[in-house]
Amino acid sequence: MLDESDVSALFKALQFSADKHRNQRRKDTEAAPYINHPIDVAATLWNVGKVRNGNVLVAAILHDTIEDTDAKPEDIGSLFGDEVRSLVMEVTDDKNLPKEVRKKLQIKNAAHKSPGAKEIKFADKICNVLDVTHAPPATWPLERRKEYLDWAEKVVDGLRGSNASLEKLFDKVLADGRKSLAK
Repeated sequence: MLDESDVSALFKALQFSADKHRNQRRKDTEAAPYINHPIDVAATLWNVGKVRNGNVLVAAILHDTIEDTDAKPEDIGSLFGDEVRSLVMEVTDDKNLPKEVRKKLQIKNAAHKSPGAKEIKFADKICNVLDVTHAPPATWPLERRKEYLDWAEKVVDGLRGSNASLEKLFDKVLADGRKSLAK
């Protein structure tokens, strides 16, 4: 259960993430503020996955800061502790690698992540599949959107068994997304 220090850490993470992502927008048609995404990921963990581990929720809020901003692992560690830093690093792609390599590594490494990192990845994929099917990037043709769903399913295959509620929601979101894209 969350205590006062967990709630304080969540607010601190929200402020840190909002500051780091302040000039970023999502690639969706409405160019939503980027901070909406990490909030959606954490809310999915809380509301659907029933995740009550404060470090996992804080890491969910911070999950894209190292990958997509100037934040460093040391920043996360000094502000939020080693466990949060470790979780964030587990779900962070190495942007020095080509995109196709990063995508293959996500599939390959999914099954080997810690339970908390698996839950964050699950919620991230749920939110991304919803975005790709309901508010896709304006430049993404239908085929690319379908390919994203296929790839996300392969990543999630390695996460299965970590949270039944997130798994069930992902399967529904994926099936609904495929149905929507088939129209």
